[in-house]
Amino acid sequence: MTDFTKAHGNGNDFVIVDEWSGVAVPEDEKSGFAARYCDRRTGIGGDGIVFLSSGDGNADARMRLYQPDGDPVEMCGNALRCVARFCVDRGYAEEGERFVVETGAGKREVEWDGERATVEMGAPSFEADEVPAERELTEEEVGGCVVTAVNTGVPHAVAFVEDTDAVNVEEEAPSVRHADVFPEGANVNFVEVGDGYRVRTFERGVEGETFACGTGAVAVAAVARRLHGADDEVTVETRGGVLTVSFEDGVAYLRGDAELVYEGETL
Repeated sequence: MTDFTKAHGNGNDFVIVDEWSGVAVPEDEKSGFAARYCDRRTGIGGDGIVFLSSGDGNADARMRLYQPDGDPVEMCGNALRCVARFCVDRGYAEEGERFVVETGAGKREVEWDGERATVEMGAPSFEADEVPAERELTEEEVGGCVVTAVNTGVPHAVAFVEDTDAVNVEEEAPSVRHADVFPEGANVNFVEVGDGYRVRTFERGVEGETFACGTGAVAVAAVARRLHGADDEVTVETRGGVLTVSFEDGVAYLRGDAELVYEGETL
């Protein structure tokens, strides 16, 4: 049996497996574990499995995330927010103090202040060697949509639309997600401009729309600044609630709630 905690950030939900004191799921079983227990009918249900362990001396903690298809993913802002709260709840970190979490996209500073989590998301990149495309993509047609490509730890395509409610995400996103210019695939964000930016995101690995995507929110904010002259603080409305993305010296920070929902154990 494996102990777990169910958590979510803006409805983007995860199963956290605590491996702080030792391995709970063997390395060669982690992928299958994720595929089994992310299933919403026959498993626990979630957009990913987080395996959390102590850091290696250069970081306070290590987060490894596997998606429902069993593949590992480099980075997830909402999962990182959940980890921030979980670490404070378990006594691995102090409330209101920043600590460092190692992710597949590098080390990130995080903080849980008792109400919201703030996580460092790195510097978004539009450069050809970072964006998974043959060249920088700025508002070019891909898979039938006009998109801008940006890497926020994972690849994203951002498409501005008049009305996000009118978009059939499940039908329109896959042609972009699997386009040849994205050799590793891409998350696809459909964005409506209003008082802030309203977004609906299709995530690779989940292979469907999620209630929120942290790296997607940062991608939206980065493209909004690049194309629309948005300020250094951008409000992004996801299906699961509002996130705030701010920029300091080019580095993005994501702020929002994180909830620990329940604890359990697998059979």
